[in-house]
Amino acid sequence: MSKATRYASLIVAMALTSTSALAQQVVPVASHVQASPDERAARLAELMTRDEKIALLHWHFPRNMRVLPADAAPSGGYFAGLPRLGIPGLRETDASLGVAENGPYGNDATALPSGASLAATWDPAMARAGGTMVGKQTRQRGYNILLAGGVNLVRDAYNGRNFEYLGEDPLLAGRMGGASIAGIQSQHVPSTVKHFALNAQETGRHSIDARIEEGALRESDLLAFQIAIEDGQPASVMCAYNKVNGHYACENPDLLTHVLRTDWGYKGWVMSDWGATHSVAAANAGLDQQSGEELDKDIYFGEPLKAAVLSGSVPQSRLDEMVHRILRSLFAAGALDKDPSPGPLDVLADNAVAQRAAEAGIVLLKNDHGVLPLAASAKQIAVIGGHADIGVLSGGGSSQVIPAGSVRLPPPANLPLPIKGPVYHPSPPLDAIKRRVPGTVSYSSGTDVATAVEAAKRADVAIVFAEQWALEGVDVRPRLSEEQETLIEAVAAANPRTIIVLETGGPILMPWADRVPGIVEAWYPGGQGGEAIARILFGEVNPSGRLPITFAATTKQMPRSAPKGLDLNPVQPRRFWESRPFFVDYSEGSSVGYRWFSEKGYQPAFPFGYGLSYTNFDYSNLSVVVKNPLRVKLTIRNTGERPGVETPQLYLKRGPARQQKRLIGWSKVALRPSESKTVEIVVDPRLLANWDANNHYWKVESGSYEIFAGRNADDPALKLWATLIASTIKP
Repeated sequence: MSKATRYASLIVAMALTSTSALAQQVVPVASHVQASPDERAARLAELMTRDEKIALLHWHFPRNMRVLPADAAPSGGYFAGLPRLGIPGLRETDASLGVAENGPYGNDATALPSGASLAATWDPAMARAGGTMVGKQTRQRGYNILLAGGVNLVRDAYNGRNFEYLGEDPLLAGRMGGASIAGIQSQHVPSTVKHFALNAQETGRHSIDARIEEGALRESDLLAFQIAIEDGQPASVMCAYNKVNGHYACENPDLLTHVLRTDWGYKGWVMSDWGATHSVAAANAGLDQQSGEELDKDIYFGEPLKAAVLSGSVPQSRLDEMVHRILRSLFAAGALDKDPSPGPLDVLADNAVAQRAAEAGIVLLKNDHGVLPLAASAKQIAVIGGHADIGVLSGGGSSQVIPAGSVRLPPPANLPLPIKGPVYHPSPPLDAIKRRVPGTVSYSSGTDVATAVEAAKRADVAIVFAEQWALEGVDVRPRLSEEQETLIEAVAAANPRTIIVLETGGPILMPWADRVPGIVEAWYPGGQGGEAIARILFGEVNPSGRLPITFAATTKQMPRSAPKGLDLNPVQPRRFWESRPFFVDYSEGSSVGYRWFSEKGYQPAFPFGYGLSYTNFDYSNLSVVVKNPLRVKLTIRNTGERPGVETPQLYLKRGPARQQKRLIGWSKVALRPSESKTVEIVVDPRLLANWDANNHYWKVESGSYEIFAGRNADDPALKLWATLIASTIKP
């Protein structure tokens, strides 16, 4: 019997009023599929006992359960279900980059490129396609809920989870995150958006107090979440480990109630991160679900919550609201109407989605003297370093997907235990390069610099693969290891045609950049990464990726050059609540990334939005189409000899009340040689406004706004002034 049929068969016995009577009734999961999610949730909640309601509010971390239930999997989360009501067992899995299953090694799930790589596509359609594929695989792998949607802004280059996130700009992160979530939920899989909010470093993440002024938070990190929620309508918001302005994010009434529910009208439920619930009082602050209860000091949303409801310290109405929000969101996503459908994956088709995303996210940073693309007629190519013979690097932690054939190496000696070593996805760039070159392709691991130098001297071109491994729970050094930097300089001295291919979690310093003619940022390119890299190197695909993060020239340009709290928390404690407290004052406020660089007058190594192509584009005819909301148009022409994709970007340089550079829109346009197109960009008025904390709204000032269009944040190719009238926007 289908869930819809079971649901339609429900007979609501309104006369049943006692808890014991309700508990004895066996009823299928709710009825009236045609009713709204809120109506369906209300009808089902009416039939639940208090104990059943409490049971819905605290979920397990299966890997830490003493006995794993038969219908559970050793993955992210598990709820046993309520058979009397026909609510099935619910299984959660990580994350945005594929069906990670929290650790199983060697399944057939597709590994998407990193979040940073996805953001570098600047393509919401690509994000939605990836989300759709992962949502489909989630059901096929037997899961109901995906713990996806990381949209925390990249504030510091050293954050170990930068690879999961979608860059430093609220508009870019919000649009890309929202599109991915919408794709996931199109497959009847509820998705989260996370980690709400200001989870900006891994060091001391369970005890850090992130401090920031209200307006600055609204104009940066919160705006990214707001846009992602508007575009993606995620079923759940996952609150973060850290404190925000003195209160844990998961018991912060300003965030969870005043902003999320009152201002934004969010209807979904708030779940904690795993080990981020600290008290029963979190319920009154706005937390609806304790996740991974085995990782917390107590099962706060079990018997303690029940006692609080009975005593009146947590109102019965609040308990009912918590239950309602979970149920209505599961109904809204279709999770209670459509069972998971375990079965074989369409591996070839799904891997093609990952490969297209990887190709679109690779950024060509430097191409002096046209060293790229490579000619297949090259007689000898030296491939050096980066484990290019075994695969492409992936980021570590809960989001990591480990397809069959992956290789895990031992952990570096300087990392805290019990961290496992880096995983390489089974797509070796070396093999992909060899398939394209009839001549000789040699490989040197790079561990012996002298051997690598000799190989480079003999070759027409040397390709050095360099890597920076990043992972959850640990912050990272924002540059390559000293050994790799020495290797690059030695190879570059031996062969003037040296190309560096970077596999990094985020921005790194490149003191060696002037010594090489070619640099390619491939990020963590996913399960088809080797093939994607080769297609870019040989010109089968024209690079179109654009940086979602500014690459600083020196550490002195960064707001913080190293993570705070490292002296207090050199290792993440096994019992999270033992992390030692400290604070970070985010004094840059909403001037994150390129905004900071502009404000300070710093010249980065590579600016936000930057990326080269194998062709050239010309910009012309920037003009205002409509002023309310602001809409502008411009013409892009391909002046080169190859087809290519350009990403014209629109920035606010200054307004009448404030000078702060802001991305306010962009477009993507594919052009054949000599072809031109006119594109229109609609501007969200919040990006022209400032947050008025006194009046609690966005305010667009009356006056002139200087706007420019260009190839990146430091390229004002075309400028205009737009005169706007004053207006206000609800929060």
